[in-house]
Amino acid sequence: MGTHVIEAGFPVNSEAEFEAVREIAASTSTTACGLARVVDADVEAALETGVEMVHAFASTSDVQIEDSMHATREEVIERSVAAVERIVEAGATCMFSPMDATRTDEAFLIEVIEAVTEAGTHWINVPDTCGVATPHRFADLIETVTAHTDARVDVHTHDDFGLATANALAGIEAGADQAQVSVNSIGERAGNAAYEEFVMAVESVYQADTGIDTTRIAELSRIVETASGVGTPVNKPVVGANAFSHESGIHAAGVIENADTFEPGVMTPEMVGARRRLVMGKHTGTHSVRERLRERGYAPTDEQVRTVTRRVKDYGADKREVTVADLDRFAEEAGVVREREEVRA
Repeated sequence: MGTHVIEAGFPVNSEAEFEAVREIAASTSTTACGLARVVDADVEAALETGVEMVHAFASTSDVQIEDSMHATREEVIERSVAAVERIVEAGATCMFSPMDATRTDEAFLIEVIEAVTEAGTHWINVPDTCGVATPHRFADLIETVTAHTDARVDVHTHDDFGLATANALAGIEAGADQAQVSVNSIGERAGNAAYEEFVMAVESVYQADTGIDTTRIAELSRIVETASGVGTPVNKPVVGANAFSHESGIHAAGVIENADTFEPGVMTPEMVGARRRLVMGKHTGTHSVRERLRERGYAPTDEQVRTVTRRVKDYGADKREVTVADLDRFAEEAGVVREREEVRA
C-alpha cells in the first residue's frame, strides 16, 4: 500500500518475536523497524534482525524514571546517548523516543533531545505515552522539540481521551514529518492514532499526497480485524460498517441526489475501497425505500412506496433490523410488481 515504515516488534522480548521481526525485515521493501530500550541487549537484538531502523526509547518523565526505569536523570541521558551511538555506528537509521514526553519536565526534555541529537540520531519521536495531550498543547511541544534538534521529528499519540488522531495531525501542522499510527487504532489501553483516520485526513482534509494506496484501506482493516480477533466498531470512522451508511430520510434523499450533501465530499467510499449503503430502519424515508425497491427490480407506484415505507418504519421502531428479505415481503404484501431481477452493484 506504500506504508513508509513498519515497526515490526520488540526483538529482545522473545525468540518468537525476534524471528517475526527478522522475517518481516527480510520480506518487505518497506523500511522495517525494531524497538529497543536503551539497553545493550535490546539494541543488539534489534540490529541482529536486519532491520533498517532501530527505535530506541527511554523514560524521561520523573515518575517513569524513578518507578519504571529505576534510574536517575543522568543515567537516562548516558544510556540514551550510548544506544544512539551504537545504532548509528552499526549503519542503521536511529529513532529515539523520550518516553512520556508530554509529562516530562520541559527543561529536561530539551536536555535529552539535544544530547541524542549530538549523538547522531536521525529521528526524534515525541510520544504522548499516556494520552494526556490536547492538540494545541501537543503542537506547542512539537514546536519546542523542532527548535532544539536537527533530526526529523515523528509523533506517537494515544487515544485515552479520543484525541490521538487529532493530536497526531496537530503534530504534523506544527512541523513533525511523520506519525506512528496503527490499523483500526489497535494499541495499548484505548489504542493509538488510527492509520485509516490519519491517512484519510491528510489525503482528503489537507489535500496532501501521503503516497498510500488508500483504495485498500478497507481491505487492510478487515485483514487486521481477522488476524487480531479485535472487532471493529460499526461506527468506526472510515472503516466501520456504518461509515458510509445512511438511514435518515433526509440524509438518504440527499445522497441519492448528490453524495456530497451528507458525506464529507472530500472523502468517498470508493477512495478507501468501501461502498455506500442505504440502510433501512425507523428513520428511513420514501426516497431510500424507492431506491432500494428499484435496485431489487420493483416498479412501485408512489402510494406503494409510502405503504412500504410505513412498514419499514414500524418494523425498525421495534429495534429490529430491516433486511432485504423484509423489504421483499413488505413489497409483495403491498402488491408491488417486480419487473426485473435485482441489480447487483
